[in-house]
Amino acid sequence: MPTDSKNYCVILAGGRGKRLWPSSRMGHPKQFIDLFGTGRTQLQQTFDRIAKIIPLENIFVTTNDEFQPIAREQLPMLPEENFLGEPVNRNTAPSVTWGCYRILTLCPDANVIVMPSDQAIIGEEAFERCVQSALGFVAQHDGIIVMGVRPSRPEPGYGYIQMGDESLEINLHNVKSFSEKPEREFAQMFMDSGEFLWNTGIFASSVHHLLQHFKATMPAIFRQIEMDGFSFENANINDEAQLVWDYFSLFPNLSIDYSVLENSDDAYVMLCDFGWADLGTWHSIYEAKSVGEGDNVVLDSNVILEKCKDNIIKLPKGRLGVFSDLEGYIVVENENVLMICKKSDSSAQIRKFVNEVQVRLGEEFI
Repeated sequence: MPTDSKNYCVILAGGRGKRLWPSSRMGHPKQFIDLFGTGRTQLQQTFDRIAKIIPLENIFVTTNDEFQPIAREQLPMLPEENFLGEPVNRNTAPSVTWGCYRILTLCPDANVIVMPSDQAIIGEEAFERCVQSALGFVAQHDGIIVMGVRPSRPEPGYGYIQMGDESLEINLHNVKSFSEKPEREFAQMFMDSGEFLWNTGIFASSVHHLLQHFKATMPAIFRQIEMDGFSFENANINDEAQLVWDYFSLFPNLSIDYSVLENSDDAYVMLCDFGWADLGTWHSIYEAKSVGEGDNVVLDSNVILEKCKDNIIKLPKGRLGVFSDLEGYIVVENENVLMICKKSDSSAQIRKFVNEVQVRLGEEFI
């Protein structure tokens, strides 16, 4: 059971999940969906995983304000004040900044683990061991640790971190370079070199060090708040929430990955041995799941397949799909939308579909 009251977690659950449309919809995006028929949504599985390590009252969820009711319904065991509802969409660096200020009001010498809510983790014991090791390191040293895993394929949809020299501890390396979503040929080169790891998007640091870093990478907003006579450090929870609500739209649209890995000279990458997959696209889900007969991936759906190969299929409950001579396709039906498209390069294609449908038909199908 978790025992260290100084360890905290921020779960990032504010994305719109457009690349998993039409299962992921604007009003009910991917982190709140049970894609695989496990009985637990992605957010719930992420919570279950970290609750074995971090005290329940120390787990915070950042999300868009309109999704707060869904998040609270799915995680009723968390106190209401542990849900941070953002007034507008701003990427992950502002989200983590707010999470850190909320934690600062509770524990000034806290250590923080930050993680997305849309990941698959295989090897729970290895994951727990890596999290504990990272939190132990940042409790004793200034710096930011990102968890990395060895790539198993040249995946162009992931971020890659080049390992530098081994640092103070085994499996901990300086970050030499960072590449976000490279072309496939570069991903193959990265994989072949043995120097690059996939970026899991899981970060650990002390709350003070993270906040110092964010002030350095987003100075304009903090100068404005100071000029207006306000201070996060001296605010109570209610004042801090109002400050965020008033100023959040002024934060830059900056990801924590870019903020940390491109703009930090004290970032480390930990070589982790748990299995990992980003569940942000249909293609990545296909690669992450065990394929069935004919290399097909069928997600909690009732289907009959004949001479089908290399497809991923997701249908609603109570529907039967019969497919023949289908190869290399994504077939997804949800509510009032059926999408069928080639699996190759599907992420950009689906984004185009979403934008086109929104312009031509409005929000009803998005």
